[in-house]
Amino acid sequence: MAKGFPNMGGKNMNNMMKQVQKLQKDMEKMQADLDQQEFESSAGGGVVTAKVNGKQELLSLSIDPDVVDPDDVETLEDLILVAIQGAMNAAKEKTEGEMSRLTGGLNIPGMF
Repeated sequence: MAKGFPNMGGKNMNNMMKQVQKLQKDMEKMQADLDQQEFESSAGGGVVTAKVNGKQELLSLSIDPDVVDPDDVETLEDLILVAIQGAMNAAKEKTEGEMSRLTGGLNIPGMF
């Protein structure tokens, strides 16, 4: 007869399942809250500003007309990329930080 794993049945298993379910609910709430937050980053001293949400979706892009130079499109493109990447990174860092706080630093595969 197989002995099974010690401490893996009965009350201990029920408690563990409750903790996992609570963690899952907490993670879903945290993600919903983060999805509503907005993250902003600018480049070139504020001439280009990007805003994203917690889902890392671009919400807005603001460009100061004075920075638009038809003879130097590359600089404007670089400023736009820097602003968007900065906002995306801020959203990602916040999500990872909140996840780490919630899970106590556990590395859960497939999560964010």
